[in-house]
Amino acid sequence: MSHTYDYPRPALTVDCIIFGLDAQQELKVMLIQRDIPPFQGQWAIPGGFVRIEENLEEAALRELQEETGIKDVYLEQLYTFGALGRDPRDRTVTVAYYALINLVEQKIQASTDAREADWFAISKIPALAFDHNQILQMAIARLRNKIRYEPIGFELLPKKFTLSQLQKLYETVLDRPLDKRNFRKKILGMDLLIDTGKVEHNVAHRAAKLYEFDETKYLQLKQNGFNFEI
Repeated sequence: MSHTYDYPRPALTVDCIIFGLDAQQELKVMLIQRDIPPFQGQWAIPGGFVRIEENLEEAALRELQEETGIKDVYLEQLYTFGALGRDPRDRTVTVAYYALINLVEQKIQASTDAREADWFAISKIPALAFDHNQILQMAIARLRNKIRYEPIGFELLPKKFTLSQLQKLYETVLDRPLDKRNFRKKILGMDLLIDTGKVEHNVAHRAAKLYEFDETKYLQLKQNGFNFEI
């Protein structure tokens, strides 16, 4: 269905910041190298224009899959960016999302208008296209804040994990050390971890217990006012 308006209107895009932990538990973000102008050859956050028949989240998920091959991820809206001149092509407003994935289990592949897709440590981000450095910094700040009061960090871990892996995740994202005894007392005291009865395999040190996050129990407790806080 076509529409005609008597006033100019901006274009609408979505951008998707994808966070993941590598095998060494270093926090990384996935970027694409643009294959078309503007900023051809420069690194950027995956994203693109919203189609007429799509809602915003549908557009974000489609762009993720088209440009990186990633699908079935935790996705949350971050912020709307609409500064004048942010896109040299036209007056463009973008709605940014951030996604959390288990990097080890996800394979990425560049396609459509992306020449290449790769993971970058958040401490080594290059100059990005458009206003994407600003968008990324806001996403990092949001992640560091929200991981303290909602259990979104489990999206970055394998389904089965050790307490050491869990603590390292929080230390990596928050960028500060945590006391081992206090962390374990707090996290185990929430009674949200399921002891799988299994241990690590093929490790040089003493094999640690493997746990799973009990999401069903968390959602039940949340309805009753439970406060998750690290």
